[in-house]
Amino acid sequence: MSFLFSPSSLGQISLNNRIIVPPMCQYSAIDGMPTAWHNAHYMNLALSGAALVIVEASAITPVGRITYQDLGIWNDEQANALKKMLNDIRQFADARLGIQIAHAGRKASTDLPWVGGKSLSSTEPHGWQTVSASNIAFGQSYPPCELSQAQIAETVQQFVDAAKRAEYAGFDVIEIHAAHGYLLHQFLSPLSNQRQDEYGGSFENRSRLLIEVFRAVRQAVTSEIAVGIRISATDWVDGGWDLPEAIELTEQLEELGCDYMHVSSGGLSDKQQIPVGPNYQVPFAQAINEHTMMPVIAVGLITEPAQAEAIIATGQADFIAIGRGMLYDPRWPWHAAAQLSENIRVAPQYLRSAPHQFKSLYSK
Repeated sequence: MSFLFSPSSLGQISLNNRIIVPPMCQYSAIDGMPTAWHNAHYMNLALSGAALVIVEASAITPVGRITYQDLGIWNDEQANALKKMLNDIRQFADARLGIQIAHAGRKASTDLPWVGGKSLSSTEPHGWQTVSASNIAFGQSYPPCELSQAQIAETVQQFVDAAKRAEYAGFDVIEIHAAHGYLLHQFLSPLSNQRQDEYGGSFENRSRLLIEVFRAVRQAVTSEIAVGIRISATDWVDGGWDLPEAIELTEQLEELGCDYMHVSSGGLSDKQQIPVGPNYQVPFAQAINEHTMMPVIAVGLITEPAQAEAIIATGQADFIAIGRGMLYDPRWPWHAAAQLSENIRVAPQYLRSAPHQFKSLYSK
């Protein structure tokens, strides 16, 4: 058996291979509600052969959306719609299903990316006042309001309420979004957090909110649900959040019972300088993996089956997340299994589709 197709687990959630579909925003919700697009999109991904599909960043509050068409999980109507979507998917697919709960902070209130994605002011249609750790704008966007301590406490509760709704909806995995320059990352990084209270300054203070959110979420949902964190391992800017701090954070989260780390990078500053290339983020996952017993998910231009196999085989990470590559080729796991001479479970409706040279590729 190849390493990529060997079974493993996240917490108590067993997975039949190491391929994960990470959260990828679709910007196609109406008032935070999933639409027919989401139903078709996630059914397709769940039938891909990936062991786990994580639903896109779902806002814990309306002001935590990136755009006005972001998916949400701030009310029970949304939770009921997600529950129905998951029930429909599970009639046909055996993939595990997760959701990323998120707050965009100062990177909220933008237009849809395919119409430019510009920052929208609170006076424009579809715009609102953003919030953050400090009133420091992201790039050329409108400045956020600094959250008060009372608002911070409210935010923690919003994460908890979202997690409870995710449990009600039937998700196997809850991922807390602390990467890509969104609210929890804004508290972590000294570039965006210049507070003078116990939520700013030292590493301990800057990581306080994420630790509080994780503790509260982990306590609020059953231990049968895996709860993990997605982080940016570096801001790619001098003086910003960096790998040593990411490792220290990982060690603290492991002690608190975190089930996995999903390691990405960047997104905090428009001054970032990222040397993009194949595996460009994998060294961060490897460095974190060397300091934790938690499963680590690697991402970042991992496009070829042999490339993914090597990352798992050499212990750089425990799982591989295929994002844009999966949108381009939603049957990526099938093709990977063929290249690695593996067998992959598919829906019985697709059993007849195996190419002649791969007659033993599928199982049901």
